[in-house]
Parts: sequence; C-alpha cells; structure tokens
Amino acid sequence: MNANLFLALRQGFPQDLDSLAIETDQGLRYSWRDLDRASAMLANWLGSLDLPEGSRIAVQVDKSVEALMLYLATLRAGHVFLPLNPAYQSAELQYFIGDAEPAVVVCTPANFGWVSKLAFQKGSRYVMTLDDQRGGSLLQRAAHHSDQHTPAMRRPDDLAAILYTSGTTGRSKGAMLSHANLHSSAQCLHHYWGFASSDVLLHALPIFHVHGLFVAIHAALISGCSMLWHGKFEPQRVLADVSRATVFMGVPTFYTRLLALPSLNAQACAGMRLFISGSAPMLVDTFTQWQQRTGHTVLERYGMSETLMLTSNPYAADERHGGQSLRVGGSVGFPLPRVSLRIADTQNREVPEGEVGSIQVRGANVFAGYWRMPEKTAQEFTSDGYFITGDMGSRDAQGYVRIVGRSKDLIISGGLNVYPAEIEDALNNQPGVLESAVVGVPHPDFGEVGCAFVLAKSGVTLSPEALLQALKSQLANFKVPKQCVVLQELPRNAMGKVQKNVLRDQALSLRSTH
Repeated sequence: MNANLFLALRQGFPQDLDSLAIETDQGLRYSWRDLDRASAMLANWLGSLDLPEGSRIAVQVDKSVEALMLYLATLRAGHVFLPLNPAYQSAELQYFIGDAEPAVVVCTPANFGWVSKLAFQKGSRYVMTLDDQRGGSLLQRAAHHSDQHTPAMRRPDDLAAILYTSGTTGRSKGAMLSHANLHSSAQCLHHYWGFASSDVLLHALPIFHVHGLFVAIHAALISGCSMLWHGKFEPQRVLADVSRATVFMGVPTFYTRLLALPSLNAQACAGMRLFISGSAPMLVDTFTQWQQRTGHTVLERYGMSETLMLTSNPYAADERHGGQSLRVGGSVGFPLPRVSLRIADTQNREVPEGEVGSIQVRGANVFAGYWRMPEKTAQEFTSDGYFITGDMGSRDAQGYVRIVGRSKDLIISGGLNVYPAEIEDALNNQPGVLESAVVGVPHPDFGEVGCAFVLAKSGVTLSPEALLQALKSQLANFKVPKQCVVLQELPRNAMGKVQKNVLRDQALSLRSTH
C-alpha cells in the first residue's frame, strides 16, 4: 500500500473538483482541480530532473497558493520538503543549505543572485524562482509538463519534510517528519476539531512552519473544506473575512490585534464555528477579552516542530463541566487521541498531580529524530521511547495540562521561535562586546520579546542602538531584541552561570519605568 501523504490529502478533495478550494485576498480563485493539475505538473517537472530518491527541495519564498502547490508536488514526487522562513539572511541560509544539501532550491526572484551563488557553492543542482504574483522560472518550467501524475510509492516511515528548529545551544537541528507522522496528525485534527467539507478556513498564517502548513492546511485539505487565503495578517482585512469563514487559526498576537479593532463583536463572528490559538502562550486576559467581545471561547492547543500537535482544549466549548466551560484559559487542554503525555522528573518518572516537571510525549505524530544528528536524537528520547520536549509543565486534577516555562530559555515572539543562544552568539561577535545574555519578557502584542544585556570590553563604549542595528543585518527581524542594555557585570551563581531569572526581573523593571 502506498503511504504517500499526498494520496491521503487528495482523498479528502470533494467530488466536484471544479468547486472553490482557495480564494485569496487578491481576488484569485483556485478550484480543487487547479490544485490537483498544478501539483501534478510541478511533480512531473521534479521527475524530469532525475533526482535521487528522497531529495530535499528547499523553499524560501513568500506565501502563495503556488508555494502550496509546490509542497504538494514534492510529496507527489516522493521528495522531502524543506520550508525556510523568508526572513532568514545569508549566514542562516548558508547553514541550512549546507546541512540539508538540497538538490533543488526555490527562492524569490529578488534574492536569486545571492541565493543561487550560495546554493551552487554548497552543491545544489537547481535554483528556481517563485514570487507571490504567479511569476518566476519554476512555473515557467512546470508549464511544459503533463497535468497527470501518479504519486511516488512511499513507505509510512519515509521522510516527507524537514523543519529546522534551533536549540538554545549548538547548531540548528532538522526535525525529520515522515509521511506517517503528518498523516496521523492530520487525521486526528480532522476528527477532534470537527472539520467538515462545509467549513471555510480563514488562513492568515505563514506557511514555512508547522502551524500554517501542517496544522491549518492539512486539516483543510483532508477535510475538503475551502480556504480564504491571506498573504499576511492585516487585522482589518482579516476581520472583514471572518463573516465568510467558520474556522480561524492564529497566534496570540493575531487575537490581541483583532481585539484592538472597535468593530470586533459577536455579530462580526456570528457565523464562526471555531477559533484556535497556538504557537505561543495566550494571556488569560486575552482569552477572557475575546470571550466577552465575541461570545466565542478560543481553543488553545500545544505542539512543536518535532511532534506536530500534542494537546488541545476540548472542541465542545459550550458544554459545562462542574459549572465551568470545558475550555480553560491558561491551559493547553488534554493529550490528543493516540498521544501519550507524561509530566516527569529528572529520572523520567511521572510526578504527582499538580507538580511541575518535564513534558514528555510519545505517539504516531512524534518525529523519528534530527537530520544527521544521531547523538542529539538519542539524548532527546528516554529509554522507553518518550521525546523530551524541553517544556516544563503540570497537570491538574481534571487532567488539564499547563505549560509553565521552557527549560531551554526559548522565546516565542509573535508565534515564532527565538533562541537566545543564537542572538548571544551574534552579539558576542560584534566589535567591543565582551559577553552577552538574552532573555524573554512578556509583551502584550507579541507574547514575548527579547531583551539583550551586554558587557563591553575594557576601554570600549558601546551603543545599544548600534548593536541592535547591526543585528538587523545578520538576523531575521523577529529575532532581534526590542531592547539592549549595557551592564558592568552579569549576575552569576556560585558556579559562574549567568542568572537569567535575575536578568528577566531587571528587564521587567526597566520596562515598567519607561
């Protein structure tokens, strides 16, 4: 039996392939037949390249329906999709291409000059372009190929995608996701969140990470429900489309920005079935405000690149349990079906109810390991097969899971992962910087933002503004701290380790005085 994920997604398409699949915020309309035919043509183009089985296809482009078609084509052709954030700069891309060794790299036409030079130096055979206006060399090449294609034979454990997720120390890690991982998660969410072909998903997320691509799009495709497609999140335009949708997925930042609009009310959301939030913790205040303003209770859930979705608040929001709504603010709900989750101590033993411990998970959705990192993979799994997420959490008497912190000091800003070690490394390489430490602090819009503390070398006067400006030329903008403070010394414990909890308190006090 062919376990190619594309076949499972294609089976969800409605019988009427000429019905609407996607309508964009630019007024473009795509049918299900368009998705099928275009992905076949792109898959046939990939086939014409005579690539080795399981070649990586690296894609760093702006959001477009054609980029989605390329993803589907990569699955059809039996290759491995490697999405990359368009905000990544040269040094970051150099590492990803060098590590993954993609046979094909697809970038925006504006970046072709430097990306192609870098890719060819690293051994990539083909570099194509794709923009968000249906232009670029990729589509020109694919246009000459047949719109009929038989999906490649894939086994359940064959790789379907690699997602890079940096650690707080060391180099970025490529999480290897199989066809079975992605299929299991898509099926689970389709049933658990009640998706049906009658739904309309309002899609305003980027498609280079798990949330927008593997959670939102998979749920829509496998259910045969249409999408209202926004190239980027613009609150006013998104709210205008809420009246035409039934499901919306977003990060907490989306919800805080929508709450800032006076026109957000129960009437504007009257046709909605479900609001879902993830990728970062939602403040309970935001959760409550949304409930009061719209009459809807946001469903919070929890997942990560290595595991896809792990937990979810109940879908049955309006039922009452002990006098309370089944969806609880500040909680990520219960483990999803077929997901085994435990809160463990340092010996990997379950901790008592209510106590904080390491969140560890096991299930068909959990990845096999990190690309070309067998030792790191072994470190991240327990002897009985549980993946150690790096998140700390607790579970209450009702079974609700709460995430209380991250053992690896991860900062989640606007739903995107920011790793202090990467920023500290960039700061430490700036002229005059002796040492640095970066911490995350709460932010009403982005959830969290970074605050950098730096020490100057002897005799050097540092400019915080200049340091932040220098970072902007090296790192994606979402990684750049919002504040930089020059200190005389960093607080340390008896073992010489920097006390980031002290720095967080200092960062919070600085914010409160401004």
